[in-house]
Amino acid sequence: MAPKSTVYAFSIGLSDIDRGVYEELKLSVALHPSESVEFMLTRVLAYALEFAEGIAFSPGIGSPDEPAIAIKSLDGTPLAWIDVGSPSGERLHRAAKASSRVAVYCHRGADVTYQQLTQSPIFRGEEVLFFSFADPFIFELVTALDRRNEMSLSRSEQTLYISLNGKEFSTPLHERRLLG
Repeated sequence: MAPKSTVYAFSIGLSDIDRGVYEELKLSVALHPSESVEFMLTRVLAYALEFAEGIAFSPGIGSPDEPAIAIKSLDGTPLAWIDVGSPSGERLHRAAKASSRVAVYCHRGADVTYQQLTQSPIFRGEEVLFFSFADPFIFELVTALDRRNEMSLSRSEQTLYISLNGKEFSTPLHERRLLG
């Protein structure tokens, strides 16, 4: 019998001053047995930082041709492909052809991943956004994680301020473009 996913609940007060987005989010997020907690937490942060009407997590690991997070219009047209981790250049090439906006949120090894991606031919590579956090940030957040989580997330001038279950964290959000 295969191991089951673990479900984490998040109640997030989002204040994205940089984008003018203020929301209260309630998320139930499944941690697949083959997924790291750091990866899952980065998915949650990417969801909040990209929040817009039509946003949704992918069906999961069983759907490798889908982004970790997608934003679609009411008629199902893909508007944004948001990936997490270290996607291949080929995957981002396909993503840029399928969606008008592509973003990657890297949770570890950001410089290595970025360098590898800049060496890959990616359609509209100069438009693909690559986000990363200060190295220990995601690992520090994991120390405050529970199965039920209260989080406030604020972004101002590309700096994240997070309160997770009563503990305070901050990091710059590094944004780069992949050059084609």
